[in-house]
Amino acid sequence: MQSETSVTRRLRTVKHIIIVLSGKGGVGKSSVSAQLALALYATSATAHVGILDVDLTGPSIPRMLGLDGHPVHQSTEGWVPVYADGTSGRLGCMSVGFLLKKREDSVVWRGPKKNAMIRQFLSDVRWGELDYLVIDTPPGTSDEHLSLLEHLAPLHSRISSVIVTTPQAVALADALKCLSFTRTVSLPVLGLIENMSGYVCPCCGEVSNIFSTGGGSSMAQNEGLAFLGTLPVDSELVTLLDAAEGAEQRFGDDVQDDGTADLFPLLQRYLKTSSWSLFKDIVAKALANIDAAEDHGNS
Repeated sequence: MQSETSVTRRLRTVKHIIIVLSGKGGVGKSSVSAQLALALYATSATAHVGILDVDLTGPSIPRMLGLDGHPVHQSTEGWVPVYADGTSGRLGCMSVGFLLKKREDSVVWRGPKKNAMIRQFLSDVRWGELDYLVIDTPPGTSDEHLSLLEHLAPLHSRISSVIVTTPQAVALADALKCLSFTRTVSLPVLGLIENMSGYVCPCCGEVSNIFSTGGGSSMAQNEGLAFLGTLPVDSELVTLLDAAEGAEQRFGDDVQDDGTADLFPLLQRYLKTSSWSLFKDIVAKALANIDAAEDHGNS
């Protein structure tokens, strides 16, 4: 029987850990991670969700959740996550971006320091009880991924992953390498998401296939993966996640009461995007596959 580590002690009350992967950069992996966290939060009135950003050299989750500039506070029980939903405390976030003096500061670290930072994130953050912990990783398969899986090894039965690609051949080739990595380390895959598949017209909502499309579903079929769905480029979503100011400043004045008044402004806005209408089906498929993935992890 394995002895309990500081990581397993900290994460013993986390039910499901979902690692978001991509074979290359620029495929929208972080925006998918942010949407996954928001969707998991939205699908249940009681779900507690954490999102951990271990893309140490390119942390973008704080900006996407409107949390740039928020400090991280220490408590007697460890680092306190920054909560995107304010005092509700059901959507916590942790990122190296919160630790930088300036947003534009670079993180120039060798492997051992990256490993130490990931270990500290896993063992020192006071997540509390979580239904889901979404982990946004760097593109490719690097030191961060190996460190992450090494520290999480005792929790293997609770871990699964999602792979993000775009329809282009070069992205699909790198996604295959990413899939090979998951198989090498026995990391269950909930499914594949094809991002940036077409473009949503902000005026009429029509989707135009300005790039190729369908490569993700073909890859999933060929590799025996679940295909979770396609997400077109949505300018409304880009504006929502790319704005630099805090969510309350951006949307506090113009959010209408449409039955979502109990939700925080960023989520209210997200639920009105065309991306949400697609992503809610994606997250439903992913959740349906979690039990099967965890059963596989226990076998």
